[in-house]
Amino acid sequence: MIPGARLVLLGRQGAGKGTQCVRLARHYVIPHISTGDMLRMAVKEGTDFGQKAKDYMDAGELLPDDIIVGIVAERLARDDTSRRGYVLDGFPRTVGQAEALAELSADSLQPLDVVLDLEVPEDVVFQRISKRRVCTDCGTNYSVDSPPRYDWTCDTCGGQVTQREDDTEEAIRHRLDLYREQTEPLIAWYQSRDLLAAIDGLGHPDEVTRRLIRAVDLRTRPGRALNR
Repeated sequence: MIPGARLVLLGRQGAGKGTQCVRLARHYVIPHISTGDMLRMAVKEGTDFGQKAKDYMDAGELLPDDIIVGIVAERLARDDTSRRGYVLDGFPRTVGQAEALAELSADSLQPLDVVLDLEVPEDVVFQRISKRRVCTDCGTNYSVDSPPRYDWTCDTCGGQVTQREDDTEEAIRHRLDLYREQTEPLIAWYQSRDLLAAIDGLGHPDEVTRRLIRAVDLRTRPGRALNR
């Protein structure tokens, strides 16, 4: 079995993080941990932080960092992550969250191997997101350039494929502005700690995956990476 790894994947919305996280998780046999999945699981299981998160969500308020960090800490304490590692998707989003993750990693003596920055220009991700269509039942992604085979009916489950409400032009620009303001500073923060690897996110997904794996292997298994 390929040794595990502890990874963070950064990148703008629409850069392909979800697709590449799934591929990295399969390659390194590690959990793909997304903020949304963690939040839903914590709420469903009724953990301490999950209940606090539910209270904020029911009130229509944004979750504070301490709750997000608490949910992440609960997830990273499980056996699968402590044994094999993980790839984090959607966390950290701010320098404050990155500092909290560094403390968690130090406390568990399991530091990050590498932070991967998936670089895709803003104009490209804007076009990708604006063309994106999603199955309302199973969440499968499509595009106006690559639609389902039959009349916007999901090929996977038969559900209706539509444009997400938050994929409007105004909403997309707002999310990209938030990324620029809140998340881009993470790039310099991780770079100053010699943890960042910038990866070209353009091209066929298979080629992007190979670039990501090579970057991880250079940090974790130098000899193996040089032979790729």
